[in-house]
Parts: sequence; C-alpha cells; structure tokens
Amino acid sequence: MSSSDGPGGRPGGRPGGRPGGTVLLAPDKFKGSLDAAAVAAALAAGIADADPHRPVRCCPVADGGEGTVAAALAAGWTPVTTAATGPTGAPLAATWARHGATALVELAATSGLAVLPGGEPDPGGAGTEGLGTVLAAVLDAGCTDVVVGLGGSATTDGGAGLLRGLGARVLDAAGAEVGRGGLALARADRLDLAGLHPRLRGARVRVAADVDNPLLGPRGAAAVYGPQKGADAGLVAALDAALARWVRVLGDATGADPDVLAGAAGAGAAGGAGLALTAVCGARTAPGVGTVLELTGFHDALSGAGLVVTGEGRLDTQTLHGKAPAGVAAAARAAGVPVVAVAGQVTLDPGALRAAGFAAAHALTDLARDPRDAVARAAELLRRAGARIATDHPSTVPTT
Repeated sequence: MSSSDGPGGRPGGRPGGRPGGTVLLAPDKFKGSLDAAAVAAALAAGIADADPHRPVRCCPVADGGEGTVAAALAAGWTPVTTAATGPTGAPLAATWARHGATALVELAATSGLAVLPGGEPDPGGAGTEGLGTVLAAVLDAGCTDVVVGLGGSATTDGGAGLLRGLGARVLDAAGAEVGRGGLALARADRLDLAGLHPRLRGARVRVAADVDNPLLGPRGAAAVYGPQKGADAGLVAALDAALARWVRVLGDATGADPDVLAGAAGAGAAGGAGLALTAVCGARTAPGVGTVLELTGFHDALSGAGLVVTGEGRLDTQTLHGKAPAGVAAAARAAGVPVVAVAGQVTLDPGALRAAGFAAAHALTDLARDPRDAVARAAELLRRAGARIATDHPSTVPTT
C-alpha cells in the first residue's frame, strides 16, 4: 500500500526505510508562516506523538536565499551581527554566520525584498551597499572563506553597491560618485578599485546561487527579475541599458571582455550582484542548495538516517529548479534513503513527485479548512503531518 493512501498524502513511490530508524528533518522555511527550524520542530513533535521512541535529527536547510544564515545557525554556527544599510539606505543590523575561518552571508539580509522599508519596492534605486559593508566586516574579522547566498534580492544594480561597500568607487565622466541603484549606472564611466578591501585578495569567495541567467537581454537580470521587484516595461528597458553600460565599465577596470562578462551563466543573479562578485572579487559560483547542504553537515546526518523529510511552503514546478527540497531529495536518493515532502500546498502530480525522488508529499491544504487556515495553523498542521509520516513510515529498528 502506498505511503500516501488516504487523506493528506500524495503518492510518489513506496514506503519504508533502510535499517536505522532515525528520521532526518531537513525542511526549508514556509515563507510567510514559519522558518525552517520551526517547521522541523513541528514535524518532530508530530513524530513523537505517533512514535515517542523514534530518533529524530533536525537539519533545517535553505537554497541560498532568505533563511540560509538561519540554517547555518541551526547547525551550530556562530551568529555575528553587523551594522549595515538596507536596499534603500536605511540602517539595519544584519546577521551572518561564522564557523572557524568560514563566513556565510546572505544578500537577502541587507538587499532583499524582505527588508524593504514598509515593503515598498524601489526597483531603480535599490542597491547592494549593505552587502558590501557586511563583506568588509567579514574580512576584517579574519574570515578567509566567504560564502554569499544570492537569493531574494530587491536590487538590479549589477553589484555596484557591494563594490562600494568594499571600498571601490563608481565614478561618472566628471569624476563624481554615481548614486545608489541600477538607474544611476547609466552615468557610470569608471570603476576605481584602488581602495578595494586589501584582504579580499587572500580570501576565497563562493557564490551560492541557482540562477543561470546572463546579465543582459530578454533572459537578463532586468527583463526576467525586474518585474518581480516592481519594474514596469519602461524601467526594465532603462535598467538593461544601464547594466550594459556598467558591464563595459567593469571590463575596463578588470581587463575582461565585457561581452564574456555579460554572457556568463549566472551574471544576472541577484540583479547582477553575481557579476560583480565574480568579475572583481574572484568568486566562483556553486548551486545554492548544494552549498548549504555541504556547510550545514547534511551529508553526515544523512549517513545515519532511515527516512528524510523535507519541504517548503509550496511544492510546484519551481521546486524542481534548484529549490531546497529538490536538492535534499537528490542527495537522499543518491544515498538510498527514502524522502517524504511536506508543503503548505502541493501542485506536482504523482509522476513528477516520483521523478524528483519523493516517496510521498503531504499538503497542509489537505488538512486545513482553506488555504489561509493552512498558513495560520501551519505549526499545528505540520505536527499532524509529522504523526502521519511516522505512522506511514515505521522504524525498521525495534524500540525497547
């Protein structure tokens, strides 16, 4: 019988688990409802309701966007708070995570949609200066391995702001500093790197991102992601033109071919922030969720698991393109461990679930009175889903 027979589950494969009864809980956040650690805690409580002796290990995950630092902190990293600025220049306190000489920073903490004052978008004027301030603090603290998660940006400034935060200057033809945001890059004429943070040369910088868009054109940063940040068609065109000017300035400053810089896969990540990090900071790009799984010790935890439970707010076709649950499922499947997903809403059909490696998927909307109820009562419903999963996937190790 399928593990998802009956209400609350959707078929994806056969139930069961390999020897070893530990359930590894590796969910992402349920956006607008619960962070990843709270999701894992609710699922753990439900598993304990159904099987009090079942060993459970919590390993919250993320995909490089908002919640990435929280996942590292849940894995035991040390929080560090730095005074910085938000996407429109308002002061804020940004938290990053440290483990030895490695630092994990998320762009969303300083330049993301979630930290826009009043939630009001500023697609032409939002900048990444705050990210540069945090990166400078990371280098000042002696970190030599720097990982930057690029998801959730509110900006389309080509990373010019983050370079300013690291000590560079973006100048117009008269030698004056250009302003914040992508539109200001239409006046950019020269990038002065003389004041760039000296410790950057001795650091390894990695970018955690799953976006492969180039910088410019119909698949570029402005065209694809600008509308999500509040840009209309006219502003998208203006931002694209400003970024085209900016990449020429970057090419002059670094000696790189502007066309190669602009066309590189991932150059358009986070409104072009990925371009600045690779072209000037020497960063290398790696898949977001894969990087997070590596840094948070997921693979070590997986080696002792008999079942993995992952999830996010909505399990849909976007999940299959670099989102955390898909990355968790791929890693678990490679290790021969079955995976169950839980989401606020599930729109993937059984075939897509099976192909992605999910044995079953449980939707909170199947347990709630309506979609709003699934958000408001997410913790309670996740607890019920956890109990159902423990019942459907009993431990293969006898309890005493």
